Amino acid sequence: MHPFSISVFIATNMKLAAAMDAFDSFMPYLLHLVLLYVFAGLFYFLYKYKSSGGGGGPTPNLPPGKKGLPYIGETLDFVLASRRGTPEKFVTDRTTKYSPDVFRTSLLGEDMAVFCGSAGNKFLFSGQNKYVTSWWPDSIKKALMDPSSVDNSSKEESTKLRAYLPPFLKPESLQHFIPVMDIMAKEHLNQHWSPYNEVQVFPLSKKYTFALACRLFMSVTDYDEIENFAKPFALATAGLMSVPIDLPGTTFNRAVKAGRLIRQRLLALITQKKNEILEKGKTVASDLVDSMLMDGMTEVEIGNKIVGFFIASHDTTSTAITFIVSYLSDYPEVYNRVLEEQMEVLRCKEAGEPLRWEDIQKMKYTWCVACEVMRLAPPANGSFREAITDFTYAGYTIPKGWKAFWMVHTTHKNPKYFPDPERFDPSRFEGNGPAPYSFVPFGGGPRMCPGKEYARLEILTFIHNLLTTFKWVKLNPNEKISYIPSPIPKEGLPIKIQPLLN
Repeated sequence: MHPFSISVFIATNMKLAAAMDAFDSFMPYLLHLVLLYVFAGLFYFLYKYKSSGGGGGPTPNLPPGKKGLPYIGETLDFVLASRRGTPEKFVTDRTTKYSPDVFRTSLLGEDMAVFCGSAGNKFLFSGQNKYVTSWWPDSIKKALMDPSSVDNSSKEESTKLRAYLPPFLKPESLQHFIPVMDIMAKEHLNQHWSPYNEVQVFPLSKKYTFALACRLFMSVTDYDEIENFAKPFALATAGLMSVPIDLPGTTFNRAVKAGRLIRQRLLALITQKKNEILEKGKTVASDLVDSMLMDGMTEVEIGNKIVGFFIASHDTTSTAITFIVSYLSDYPEVYNRVLEEQMEVLRCKEAGEPLRWEDIQKMKYTWCVACEVMRLAPPANGSFREAITDFTYAGYTIPKGWKAFWMVHTTHKNPKYFPDPERFDPSRFEGNGPAPYSFVPFGGGPRMCPGKEYARLEILTFIHNLLTTFKWVKLNPNEKISYIPSPIPKEGLPIKIQPLLN
């Protein structure tokens, strides 16, 4: 054989040998890849089979709509619409195409029926434990709840949660909170606003509402200890409505890690408070954690409840406060009327005297403004339910096990309930106000959020102190808004402030 041919032959065989070695080393991965494709194919066909009502028997008359991609469904569409600041578009596109009453989709890996309009809201709120029960997405349970308790039914957890709220939020307790809220608002403004000419409203309002919740729920007042909870809590809440794919670098993965850290710190705090109760023989609760410990709840149960309270009382109220500041900047005539109402309250107080229950009751127009703000920039998108039996709504069958979703966006900007819906008009809430079940930032009917009055006091107390201390202008009147999942000004709502009396 020619030397050149031999060299080619050797080189070729060396390449073949290298290729065979590479192929052998790749074989385990190839096997995994083949298995992945096989299972993905089976999953897809089962998905389509289930979607078409397969499994024998007559096909139910399911709500119109589509499920989107396997597992992911239409979650990305929902998230993208929210991030663009138009979450209502996800709803209006589908109600126009499919049905104004109820449509089918798939969110967070679940078959879901979105109930629309005031009638849909009323049906879900009134059908609790008859047709539906409370349900939490895996993204919430895995990110924020203790893994040992995630199998507990949402119905049981929701019932327990509401059982502990009413005593905590009864009128005599709320009246006791108002001076604390007032003092903390003054301290917050003095420390975080007064030294500066420019501030960002959104992060500061979150700082205030979180510190207040720490004080009232857990008697935590130390700044460093509050920050130890606040930072991971922000990461955890950012992943609540993300696709629950727990891979490094994903929003959900960061939320799960942050949730684990929150639970560890909460458990340490609750254990410490339990030991103090035993050692000191306390019989009167100082806060919500004490109350639950004295009622015999376990540390894990209390941790889950406290996380729920923070979600309900912190993110939503800070969002509402931020957008009240924004809308007051945009509408000088509304601002002047609110300012006059708040100054009248102040004129009736002695110097240094904190706000009381009767002062809050005088802030009627301010609350109308707050409600109109929450209509246009709702602090929460809505809430989930799970069908506990097959039932029919608007002529369509909702199968047992399906998830239901009510959303503020089906009514809040619907001209059927709010004429000229994009117009800012606080007078909508004067007199009898909107039609029942059309304004639902706190739910409605028997499922009205028990923390509504707490939120009202917190918002009005802060706005009173802000308005009677500063005047302001927005630095960027055209700031973009994104919903993640609550509305968030992308720059944090920067404003220029100066003392009111200058």
